[in-house]
Amino acid sequence: MYLIESSLLSIDDVDFEFENTTTRFIALSNLQELKLVGLTVNSLKKGKTSEAKNWIALRLVKSGHARFQDEYSMNIVSLNKIHWRETKLQKGRRISSLPEFFYPRLRRYLGELKEKATSDVSFAIEYDRVDRLARDIAHCRLKKIVSLSASPSQTENVLGSLSKEERNLYDDLHSKILKWNSKILRIRSIK
Repeated sequence: MYLIESSLLSIDDVDFEFENTTTRFIALSNLQELKLVGLTVNSLKKGKTSEAKNWIALRLVKSGHARFQDEYSMNIVSLNKIHWRETKLQKGRRISSLPEFFYPRLRRYLGELKEKATSDVSFAIEYDRVDRLARDIAHCRLKKIVSLSASPSQTENVLGSLSKEERNLYDDLHSKILKWNSKILRIRSIK
């Protein structure tokens, strides 16, 4: 993993980190050793599990030479579970933890569905459902983060449930709100 403090990570930084983490995939065909931009991917044997950086694995998947293992995949069922947990189970300011790299995976899932929707109406319907769920999850979590940011400092137990992107937002908002509060109620003498 990278040694950048999580509160300093932008959304693009988290995306970059995600692209460069290792993921497991299953080869769907035999391939000779691949050499890519200073990296070597060992030869693949059909049906065998292998590992590579996400950006390499994604290209193998898109080209039909591999498929991701289930823990990588995001689908409407897993998104519905997250939505239910966040909107129904976690009331008030309680916030549940998300799977690692939730937002980068969600953006890629939405992009994949949108791409497929151009040629298949069933994917257009699924894209609309997933888009609504994703926006609802993000909005619900955003409201909770804003509320937490306006409260006294939170414990790591509470903040540990935030994704890296959300933690960055919380830290930024909390800092701004603290400064605002200290200035808005500052007593000034009248001369």
